[in-house]
Amino acid sequence: MSIWGKVGGAAAGFFLGGGPIGAAIGALAGHAVFDREQTASEKQIIFTIGVTALAAKMAAADGRSTEDEFEAFKSVVRIEPKDEADVRRVYEMAHGTVAGFEGYATQLARAFRDRPGLLEDLLDALFFVAAADGRLHDAEVEYLREVARRFGLSDAAFNNLCASYGGPCDPDPYALLGIDGTATDDELRKAYLQAVRENHPDRMIARGAPEEFLQVANEKLARINAAYADIRKARGL
Repeated sequence: MSIWGKVGGAAAGFFLGGGPIGAAIGALAGHAVFDREQTASEKQIIFTIGVTALAAKMAAADGRSTEDEFEAFKSVVRIEPKDEADVRRVYEMAHGTVAGFEGYATQLARAFRDRPGLLEDLLDALFFVAAADGRLHDAEVEYLREVARRFGLSDAAFNNLCASYGGPCDPDPYALLGIDGTATDDELRKAYLQAVRENHPDRMIARGAPEEFLQVANEKLARINAAYADIRKARGL
């Protein structure tokens, strides 16, 4: 079964707070607390519902209709035709609930506090959705900035994502590689290779993201390659 099929089956429990999945991830709406380690499958469901719910909440930030935003969401992830009804159901339930995005973001930060890379992956997916119409709206940028803050991500991490999607933010190619401008050429190369290893799509899956989000991982890897190329060019390497 795909991750969407698992999410579709868990959706009612999540939003109503019933069943084992609802007990584990109902805290996203502020009704419970994670009190045990989730399985790998549950982690993927939490990640998927997190992206779906926060993307749905973003519709209110830029004023676009639910249908427009859902089409943008579909452009980000791979959805099989047989799963679309389940995905739409989860999306519309998140969009319609009175719970604010702050609760979702805060609980996701708690769920993945030991996996900051996965939180950055999740924010990356949200930027992907926001930019699907060709531009980032100011309201979307501010929404995503607050999500990043609640995730505990650095300003550098946020700015790099924002700039890479055409937003009004100052990128730092060195920060994207985890170093600063004082790094030697050898340190630069080592940092680049480490960043490639850490952000390979296979590693994203290992961090807990479902395979349906690999397009986001590939985009992130492309940005790392571009940052390394820009630095090499600036250094005359």
